Amino acid sequence: MADNNDKINIRLELHDTELFVTIPRDEEELTRAAGKLINETVNWYYDRFHLERGEKEILYMALLNIALRLERSMQLHDEEPYVDMMQKLTSEIETALKKKK
Repeated sequence: MADNNDKINIRLELHDTELFVTIPRDEEELTRAAGKLINETVNWYYDRFHLERGEKEILYMALLNIALRLERSMQLHDEEPYVDMMQKLTSEIETALKKKK
């Protein structure tokens, strides 16, 4: 875990809110990119729906969009199906080798 010397304070502007956060120094670029993603997503929904929907609902729509992206990404990088497949293949190979003996 990083000590306080490895942390920095940064300011992010998220939609209409100024947010001050203390983060590990090596996560600054990632944190700023996350802030940019939030702003881009909120702005996209706001541009399209601000006449029909309230701000809170627009923020939740943006939040859902980002959460769906995260879930899709996690599914794409889920190794469990591959581990299961490798275990089954290993078992079948072992069974086939035993039959040849």
